[in-house]
This record gives sequence, structure tokens and C-alpha cells, in this order.
Amino acid sequence: MDKTTQGASVPRHVAIIMDGNNRWAKKRFMPGVAGHKAGVDAVRAVIEVCAEEGVEVLTLFAFSSENWRRPEDEVGALMELFLMALRREVKKLVANGIRLRILGDRARFHPELQAAMAEAEAQTSGGERMLLQVAANYGGQWDITQAAQRLAREVAAGHLAVDEITPDLLQRCLATGEQPPVDLCIRTGGEQRISNFLLWQVAYAELYFSELLWPDFKHEALRAALIDFSRRQRRFGKTSEQIAAEQRKPTC
Repeated sequence: MDKTTQGASVPRHVAIIMDGNNRWAKKRFMPGVAGHKAGVDAVRAVIEVCAEEGVEVLTLFAFSSENWRRPEDEVGALMELFLMALRREVKKLVANGIRLRILGDRARFHPELQAAMAEAEAQTSGGERMLLQVAANYGGQWDITQAAQRLAREVAAGHLAVDEITPDLLQRCLATGEQPPVDLCIRTGGEQRISNFLLWQVAYAELYFSELLWPDFKHEALRAALIDFSRRQRRFGKTSEQIAAEQRKPTC
């Protein structure tokens, strides 16, 4: 299949807030978990498109640290779905050269799910085509806090001076580690907020909001978002005139 963004700017790191599963199910008079099950097809679609287009890192917000507040039966169903998806999809990830990483605090998950996460990461560890990061029991505030705690422990142990702490050093202590910052952050479902997702990493990201509910966000919807990204001018604090002048400079 031809690349949608042939010759255009492709984001190195795409992050997606997968919103709208419950509303999708309610519109069809189905239980909420049916929306989450339908959303798995959308996950497959965005993985496929990102890999085809040359995206290096795809991060999906699967379960936030605030989602534990949802009804117990819904949370339980989500955990079962997560476990089944890990076991079912891992062979396809391996076949397509995709490495899986789980971001977030795993301690609250059932030991069986924790083991499945570790096993899926191990089985896909050789993937070099694309990195798929799934944020589960993750929150941006938690991420920054745990990074600060790691640095504080290094200072307390005498291994690090306070004035040696830099933004780059703190970034390396985040759950995403050495991965590039987010270039394009997509949220489906019509809402326009970040919801405590990758707060540090989206500092200079382009934001794209889709009215589509997550189960309906498939191949063409993501390609439209990538095309929109390729048409934007990313200035990183500079003026548009400065960017234009830099683009006119000879490259030889």
C-alpha cells in the first residue's frame, strides 16, 4: 500500500487518547464493554497505518490511573479484555516487527495480568519496525512524580548534585525514557482535553481532535490526521518568518 504521507513530514511519535468506547456502545444499546471490544479493531488499524507510514513510536492511552474509579464490573471486564488482547495479539506484533512496552504502575494489576505484560514485552523485544507503547494505570502527574522521586533518591545518596538536574535528565527518568517526545497527539470522541496523558512529553505536540468515537477511528481517519499534521508549521517558539528562512537555506 502506498504511503499517505509520501514526501511529507511524518511524526516520529504519535500518541492517541482512545475516547468514546462507552458512548459507542450506548448508542447501540449495548453494554459498555462491547465498545471496548469493538475498539480493539481500531487499535489494530492504527498500528497498521503507523507502521506503514514510518512512525517510530505509537503510544496508546488504554487505562488511566483515574479509571479505577469506574464501576467495579466495568473495570473487571476491561482487565479481562486487556489480558485476552495481550495473549491474542502478540504473535501478530512479532510477525510485523513491532516491539511492545507497557507504561504505568503495574503494581495494582492482578499478578496474572502483570505476568502477561512481561511475557508480551519479552516476546516482542526483537521488534525494530516500530515501538508500540500501551499506557495502563498511567497518569502524567504520576510519571513526573516518579521521575522526580528517582532523581531525589540519587541526590540523597550523593550520586547527583541538585544543579545537575536538567530537563533532559528528568525526561530520561520518565516512563517513556529515551523515546522522542510526542509530535502528534490525537484524541477521539469529540472531547478537547489531555486528561493527564503524557503531560511532559506533549509539551510541543500538535493536537488533533476527532469527533469520531474510538471504535470508528480506523485507517482513513488516522491517515487524515497524519495529512493534517504534515500541513502544519511547527515553530517551537520561533516566528513563521524564521522557519521560512531556515527552509530556504541551502542544504549542501
